[in-house]
Amino acid sequence: MSVAIWCIATLIVLGALLYHRVSLRSFTLGTVVMLALGTLFSVFAWIPWVIAAIILLPLNLSFIRKGVIAKRILSVFRKIMPEMSQTERDALEAGTVWWDGEIFSGKPNWKKLHSIPAGKLSAEEQAFLDGPCDEVCAMLDDWKATHELADMPEDVWQYLKDNKFFAMIIKKEYGGLEFSAYAQSRVLQKLAGHSTILASTVGVPNSLGPGELLQHYGTKAQQDYYLPRLATGEEIPCFALTSPEAGSDAGSIPDTGIVCKGEWEGKEVVGIRLNFNKRYITLAPIATVVGLAFKMYDPDGLIGEQEDIGITCALLPRDIKGMTIGRRHLPLNVPFHNGPIQGEDVFIPMDFIIGGQAMAGKGWRMLMECLSVGRVITLPSNSAGGAKSLALVTGAYARIRRQFKLPIGKMEGVEEALARIGGNAYLMDAVTKFSTAGLDQGEKPSVISAISKYHMTEKLRQCMNDAMDVHGGKGICLGPNNYLGRGYQGTPVAITVEGANILTRSLMIYGQGAIRCHPYVLEEMEAAAVPGKEGLDRFDKALFGHIGFVFSNFVRSLWLGLTGARFTAAPANDSTAHYYRQMTRFSSNLALMSDVAMGVLGGELKRRERLSARLGDMLSYLFIGSAILKRFEDDGRPADDLPLVHWAMQDSLNKLQQSQLEFLENFGAIGSVLKGIMFPFGRIVKAPSDKLGHKISRMLMEPNATRARLGEGQFLSEKGPFGYVEQVLRDIIAIEPLHDKVQKAAGERLPFMRLHEIGLKGKELGVLSDEEVALFKRAEEGRLRVINVDDFDPADLLAGQAARDYALAQVGKEKSVA
Repeated sequence: MSVAIWCIATLIVLGALLYHRVSLRSFTLGTVVMLALGTLFSVFAWIPWVIAAIILLPLNLSFIRKGVIAKRILSVFRKIMPEMSQTERDALEAGTVWWDGEIFSGKPNWKKLHSIPAGKLSAEEQAFLDGPCDEVCAMLDDWKATHELADMPEDVWQYLKDNKFFAMIIKKEYGGLEFSAYAQSRVLQKLAGHSTILASTVGVPNSLGPGELLQHYGTKAQQDYYLPRLATGEEIPCFALTSPEAGSDAGSIPDTGIVCKGEWEGKEVVGIRLNFNKRYITLAPIATVVGLAFKMYDPDGLIGEQEDIGITCALLPRDIKGMTIGRRHLPLNVPFHNGPIQGEDVFIPMDFIIGGQAMAGKGWRMLMECLSVGRVITLPSNSAGGAKSLALVTGAYARIRRQFKLPIGKMEGVEEALARIGGNAYLMDAVTKFSTAGLDQGEKPSVISAISKYHMTEKLRQCMNDAMDVHGGKGICLGPNNYLGRGYQGTPVAITVEGANILTRSLMIYGQGAIRCHPYVLEEMEAAAVPGKEGLDRFDKALFGHIGFVFSNFVRSLWLGLTGARFTAAPANDSTAHYYRQMTRFSSNLALMSDVAMGVLGGELKRRERLSARLGDMLSYLFIGSAILKRFEDDGRPADDLPLVHWAMQDSLNKLQQSQLEFLENFGAIGSVLKGIMFPFGRIVKAPSDKLGHKISRMLMEPNATRARLGEGQFLSEKGPFGYVEQVLRDIIAIEPLHDKVQKAAGERLPFMRLHEIGLKGKELGVLSDEEVALFKRAEEGRLRVINVDDFDPADLLAGQAARDYALAQVGKEKSVA
């Protein structure tokens, strides 16, 4: 055996051991076996044995590895590790790590993904969707609510209260519905597909608000008093967190509460004097109970020795002295109730703190836990519901509307937009299904909540822009017949709230994910904070586990790059197997890139926001891809849905790849080296093809099983703003062959308009029955309704004082004529 052969064989064996992440002892044993073979075949004498001993013996002897190496590294680590505030610690420790931890591992367990139970509706939840949800959608005229009333009608408000729409999260023992997270998501999707006001109004009390906080942290007295009243709508809640100076950086809120003595109900008690200025508070103008976040201080030591107690949450009744609410913001002409709240020298007793005095200073942890749940459900579900409805109505419109003598959906430019809408609608529903299933398993995934909020609201923006482009003038002319305009106006609201998207992408997703999802980093940080032998033991285990993790991911990235991941196991044998393999490859790349970036940049990585954002994109699209594959599996792998699966996966992996390359190209020489390892033969993923986009656009333009699954659960009644479009689509498709029949009988090419006249002509030619003539007439009426837009008397467009002045002027004119 030659030296070259032995070296190659040794590299292969040791590489395989690292690839499969064997223990240190097993790796050492493998090294010894290869050394023994080299000696046996006289390849070398003693030098490799010495090198191996120098490297491996200290690692295998605990008193050296732990007592010398780990101890010294721990000492340095403690000196360079930045001080972590309690707020930062609470944010990092809040919630749980779920599938996000698996995809950060570099070696996702796809069988574990498939074993996660899919979300299901109970009979009660399904009945609620089919009954009260449909009913309230039919009741609400969105144009009237947005243009004329700037509010929902009183009967709609009462219906929501009577049917406990605000109590989906409240337990049944308090009179609530106690729906699953999956059911809440389905409800919000249906409402959002009909009206942004309706979905926003229902969504907020069921996400971050007093109800959620009370159930988890409230005292028994608080729960017994408030929860039944919230369940019946007797109390309308809001939660005041955002301040003018503290938006996405909610932890820096300037609002204060000073512990002091004051008078409450005729007695002197120890309480809190509050001063606050809040804005963007949904439901504030009509709220009867206000949840408030503030920084609490005890300068006189009335409740303990700690002066800076920390962020605290309390409940304030609307009529409390010193608090001012009632005015409204107007978020882009989507007038859900939203407004400012101010308070000056507002005195409250200590038992107004949610959870009582024992929970003073624990508000930030409370908020982080609950926000991770609400952020997974509300805005992602609203966005997915909007996208699903857009996919159906835009596909139908593209078949009905004709230009250049053919349906506009058959033009390649429109096909491209339709493919994006359909593919993203499938993707978005997949994410909401998967993430809410996690919530129902008891998870509180804070990183996934940020991923879901950011990407779903951004994808709705893209879908909405595409839908507006396809509809053209139909989309831009507001009126009762416009089913896009208000949603288009309101889309940036979702982009802005619950953490602005720019900061969510550049700071939050990877900022939390790098520490929370990494299998060793958080443990190393926590171990460093523990004194004595326990801290050293924990740090030693985490440190050397981390080192092995880095080497393993290096080998995995190299091998998967060279082989194109062709030999990687996948849980499927069909056309989706390739996606599982590429996802495994990208997972190993992300894990390695993260360790290299943290090792090179350290704390500077947090300030290199572009780099952090691109790593966050990789983490995000690995999660999104997992959700897509999970949905396809849970749906029974219907072959007809494969165009949507392929488009969603190819688009996601292509975006992931682009983010990875942009990171590597902006990471200097190290990035160039990593690029050579990870992309030895260039790019590995292509964007969805034109052929695939063509299939999806055609699927959206006619009724079929896949299209029905895509729009499952949406409000498609003719009582809605666009439900009638579905019937017109069926009528247009039905008369297309009849139209050809009349043309053939007439011996001339006839335009696809004035269809009622063409129906009569077909009757005269003897090729159409009376029923078919009636179908032509109905199709023409529907076609005109779909393509026409509203127009107004100038007076109908006036609002506020202008409308009142106009009315008075008209009265004056009538009197002068008389």
